Amino acid sequence: MTEQAPRAGRRAPEVVAVIGVGLIGGSFALALRASGFAGRIIGVSSPEAVRVAIESGIIDEGLPLADAAAIADLIYLARPIAGILAVLDELDSHVKPGTLITDAGSTKSAICARAAEKIHRGRFVGGHPMAGKEARGASEAEASLFRGRPYILTSRCAELEELIPSFGARLEFISAEEHDALVALTSHLPQLISTALAASIGTEPDAVRVAGPAAMDLTRLALSPYEIWRDIFSTNGANIDAALGLFIARLEGLRTRLNDESKIKDEFEHAAGAARALRKSRTFA
Repeated sequence: MTEQAPRAGRRAPEVVAVIGVGLIGGSFALALRASGFAGRIIGVSSPEAVRVAIESGIIDEGLPLADAAAIADLIYLARPIAGILAVLDELDSHVKPGTLITDAGSTKSAICARAAEKIHRGRFVGGHPMAGKEARGASEAEASLFRGRPYILTSRCAELEELIPSFGARLEFISAEEHDALVALTSHLPQLISTALAASIGTEPDAVRVAGPAAMDLTRLALSPYEIWRDIFSTNGANIDAALGLFIARLEGLRTRLNDESKIKDEFEHAAGAARALRKSRTFA
């Protein structure tokens, strides 16, 4: 059961601070503007990211963390996981009482536990938009990045329940622990599969001569920089290990069935049914 955040007596935010104005933080700001938000958006990021974000109309200005937090009604933490944890360590003393704080971290248990320990003046709700691109940075931000995608919240929050659907995203309410177990299977495992496949193909120099769309599609995630994944592995290692174990067992099962037509056919049909169900569940207008 997720905890219900206070719902009564809250007004719409007038000042929003985006901590980490990259792809996700910048897209949040653009989606916010596209939803009709007419208030002030402040960026807390590197000088170069702030410059790009101002020139692109993503934010109105850049400020240091303490200054931005002191005037913000809503704070959006969009740094890598380690950066979010570091901000949570110092943020609470700067915020106005009741300030809503949410994040976009790719794992939730460590972040939500740190927020429960450190955030007292503000109100924290864990979040994770299931969206992204290979390219990074504010220059790649898109107002439509969240459209049609699941957006996870770890607890109920009236303000976010009104705001996030206006981006075209589909809200899902999942505890931090369940989130980390599920994304280990649906997000973190695909990354490792893609990495292993690309590395395997790379051992054969002539493979590029015959590589078609399947190889290109399945190795796309291998282009992701390790810096993004380092914090994910360190904060969700046990769940990722379990997902890898499940997948390796499936591979071994396929290996033993290669010469048994009926059994490997059954495996293909079972997998095709699971894939169709996955695609049907993602239909969202």
